[in-house]
Amino acid sequence: MPQISTADFKNGITLDTPEGLFQIVEFQHVKPGKGGAFVRTTLKNVRNGAVLDRTFRAGEKMERAFIEKKEMQFLYNDGADYVFMDTSTYEQLSVAPGSLGDAKNYLLENMTASVQMFGDEIIGVELPASVDLPIRDTEPGVQGDRVSGARKPATLVTGLVVQVPLFVGPEDVIRVDTRSGEYITRANG
Repeated sequence: MPQISTADFKNGITLDTPEGLFQIVEFQHVKPGKGGAFVRTTLKNVRNGAVLDRTFRAGEKMERAFIEKKEMQFLYNDGADYVFMDTSTYEQLSVAPGSLGDAKNYLLENMTASVQMFGDEIIGVELPASVDLPIRDTEPGVQGDRVSGARKPATLVTGLVVQVPLFVGPEDVIRVDTRSGEYITRANG
């Protein structure tokens, strides 16, 4: 793998360290009046999401990991794993739920997503900013339930529970923010 110097650090670059794969979230070059320069970084483990602060000496070399992004279609959940298909080669790939993180709460069958791969390992899934998901179960909406700010829980077809306004019913499709997991609006009018 290619080496990268601390002078080449940018937000979003992934490093292959002995502790695992880490993505640079934030970095700062520091040149104190006394002593050598150093780089203070905030790193996020791409496999488990843990965040850590680490300091590198200026000019220190690290292994850079190249993350490939592939457009893949989510086919189905076979109980234990999620099955994706590469849209260019039609190869199918089974993925453990742990590799998907929170993305599994927003995946519907036949949905296309950008899958991040390191070699043959899936390390993440990029979803659109919002997705439309049908509600599996919630209390029915009643005419006149328009109290501002009042919410009730709704279970979506993916199993995710979202707080929705009182007027949303069990037959509705709602738009959910994939970054925060919050209700945005009704998608079926």
